[in-house]
Amino acid sequence: MSRVPNLSPIALIAGKGSLPRLLVDVFKAQNHPFVVLALKNQAEDHLVEENPHLWISFGEIGKALAYLKENKIKRIVMAGAVSRPALSDIKADWEGVKWLARLAKKALGDDSLLKALIELIEECGYQIVAPDQILAELLAPEGQLTSVVPDDQAWRDIGRGLDVLSALGPVDVGQAIVVQENLVLGIEAIEGTDALIKRVNSLQRPGRGGVLVKITKHTQDHRVDLPTIGPETIRRASQSGLRGIAIEAGKTLLLNREETLALAEEKKLFLVALGHNQCHRHL
Repeated sequence: MSRVPNLSPIALIAGKGSLPRLLVDVFKAQNHPFVVLALKNQAEDHLVEENPHLWISFGEIGKALAYLKENKIKRIVMAGAVSRPALSDIKADWEGVKWLARLAKKALGDDSLLKALIELIEECGYQIVAPDQILAELLAPEGQLTSVVPDDQAWRDIGRGLDVLSALGPVDVGQAIVVQENLVLGIEAIEGTDALIKRVNSLQRPGRGGVLVKITKHTQDHRVDLPTIGPETIRRASQSGLRGIAIEAGKTLLLNREETLALAEEKKLFLVALGHNQCHRHL
């Protein structure tokens, strides 16, 4: 059962996707006090309807901190995908300008940006709560999750994908890769996993379909950035001719599990959750 660690007020910094909604549903079901810091052009409008909220742009640090103080917030959970804006699009307030100045000499990859944001939040006295602490039952268990199982070639493709992702992790590139018969068709970049799956549709060769491998980067902070898959991932994978998906057990959020697994069975896609040592064997 979903569990919020305690009933002190909590703030949800919300990006795209269904994960923020799941957290809001848990808060409401448990009468847990919460507020939403909704990122403009990221969070969905319906998420904030009838919920205590503040819309903020990337860089409005002072505005966000004032709202947190006003609502006596001590704990923060971050959930949902975030598309990093162009620097020219950032409308920063004074606190945001000071924070961005600290980042000026740092690489602005996804992990670097999230780590810098976490540092700022913790320096201000707030505790970061991981989504999986609240939604523990959504973490994928280890093992074969569908009746369709990978064949020998699929396992070779999974291994190839893991090798490439392990090599790219230290330079903060992507959580996902598509491999077809040992050929790398695409690696997730700033566009995200769904766009990667769509992109490789036209790149596949004749023969058995490709395999999507999606795991955590060992450099990322798992409190705010866990890989997530759901029914839409399965639909897109099927539409693009993929034949299976490999994820990391205990580190991947499996949204709408029954629907996701039923859809994978219907589309005849395998879904396998690998142990940590399998995923990060070269560390």
